[in-house]
Amino acid sequence: MFGNSREVASSQRQAHPRLVEIVGRHLREPFRKPISDASRAAFDALAARVEDASRPLVLDAGCGTGASTLALARRHREAFVVGVDKSRARLEVGQRALACADDVANALLLRCDLVDLWLLAARAGMRFERQYLLYPNPWPKPEYVMRRWPGHPVLPAILACGGALELRTNWDVYALEWAEALRVAGREACVELLIPDGLTPFEAKYAASGHRLWRVESP
Repeated sequence: MFGNSREVASSQRQAHPRLVEIVGRHLREPFRKPISDASRAAFDALAARVEDASRPLVLDAGCGTGASTLALARRHREAFVVGVDKSRARLEVGQRALACADDVANALLLRCDLVDLWLLAARAGMRFERQYLLYPNPWPKPEYVMRRWPGHPVLPAILACGGALELRTNWDVYALEWAEALRVAGREACVELLIPDGLTPFEAKYAASGHRLWRVESP
């Protein structure tokens, strides 16, 4: 039910003790994940659309139903905002909302594996003016640190895609790990409590459940 979300449960109370080592290794060693044909086709479609757009790019990573993509498109009217998610069902909901949004002409919802998208974008030299990571990626057990984006081997590709980063979460450890990973990579980062503005359905749900929310920003 709305307003009844549980807090993230984990034995971790601070950034993972091996995070610095893990991030350093990822920065030194290329990530050789095979990329699917479907991801390549989706990226090629995006590249063609972006070439025609001729404006700064904003990425809404893991956009779900695209509610945040629409909000970001209204916030960044000078940019072309791309919402990426792998769920066909969620994106179909977003496509209907986008079709009804007469005031939004600068947004695209794309079905693609997000890791593949970052890898392909980095290799192609595609650059984003801003990247938003607004949806949960906790994997809260300590042994899953490399499934969380700060410890994931795709991190160098995320950074290579450029631009300011903003992520939001209801788990302070995840925010701290992002700040630590960015520091290891030579990026500044600020961690702060977030005053909810309802940018995503998750944020609204967590706020209604009484959770403290966190924002990490890196210029």
